[in-house]
Amino acid sequence: VVLGDSLSAGLGLPAADDFPAQLEKALKDKGLNVAVGNAGVSGDTTSGGLDRLDWSVPEGTAGVILELGANDALRGTDPKVTREAADDIIKRLKARHVTVLLCGMLAPPNYGADYAAQFNAIYPDLAKKYDVPLYPFFLDGVAADTKLNQADGMHPTAAGVAIIVQKILPAVEAFVRGIAAQKE
Repeated sequence: VVLGDSLSAGLGLPAADDFPAQLEKALKDKGLNVAVGNAGVSGDTTSGGLDRLDWSVPEGTAGVILELGANDALRGTDPKVTREAADDIIKRLKARHVTVLLCGMLAPPNYGADYAAQFNAIYPDLAKKYDVPLYPFFLDGVAADTKLNQADGMHPTAAGVAIIVQKILPAVEAFVRGIAAQKE
């Protein structure tokens, strides 16, 4: 399950082009028969993801790709609030024996260096604390590239999602293989 915001929900894209759909296809092309559920909600913050965690991640889910924080950063949410919510999500998933791949987000520069330093540290700190794999920046290779984003400049086009999938695929493949190995 991809627990996220509009970046994973596929805002402005046909369902076949959203991140979970493209990721599932890429994993199947690699010989991994994995169903990837889309639990992305446009506009969601990390606190919103925490509020809906139990119904967004159904029982029996083996792994969660956690992609939240972009809206927190855009709104200038106190990084302590974002950190606490992400921490609670990971803690609750681990208590349910759900494996987590954490996707990092970077703060936009308009809130200043202090805000960015606090916000940007959230993801590596939590990955280390909970010993979960970290993909450092979900929008790597796509952020601020006008050719790979929709007219709003923030949401990837289908081609942009394809770049995200290409870049994150080795991490997700290792993540999925690790889950399979735990079940053996």
